[in-house]
Amino acid sequence: MNPPPLGWPRLSASVYYDDPRTAIDWLCRAFGFEVRLLVEGEGGRVEHSELTMGGAMIMVGGTGIRDEGKAPWQAYMRSPKSINGYNTQALMLYIDDVDAHCAQARVHGAVVYRDPKDDDYGEDYWADRAYGAKDPEGHHWWFVQRLRSGKTDGQS
Repeated sequence: MNPPPLGWPRLSASVYYDDPRTAIDWLCRAFGFEVRLLVEGEGGRVEHSELTMGGAMIMVGGTGIRDEGKAPWQAYMRSPKSINGYNTQALMLYIDDVDAHCAQARVHGAVVYRDPKDDDYGEDYWADRAYGAKDPEGHHWWFVQRLRSGKTDGQS
């Protein structure tokens, strides 16, 4: 398999918001993302964005609710806020300090649905410390800190 283009992870995710500009600002302040690229359209509408944290990248875009003239498949882009909080996915990022990250997220209004907790899967596997939070439009996020590697995770 050929490597991805320079500067791109092999996998990236798109996350849709009713108000992508506000979401981008919040994701940077609360979760520590950095804006790599922001493409603006008519009236300052977010056409495309790329946010990074370490080697991870997400693209933040608008939902299909307000954008006329988009491709038919784009009409299906929704934030959890617009569909009664339902989610079909959760995003997970490895970070260095779960407790400090959680505190920062709380300061900016993240709804922490699972406080930082250690998960130990046994000596053959690994141990992590993780917390779960929702952003203002209801996307679920997991932030994880590796505490111990095991025989089966390729890092021992």
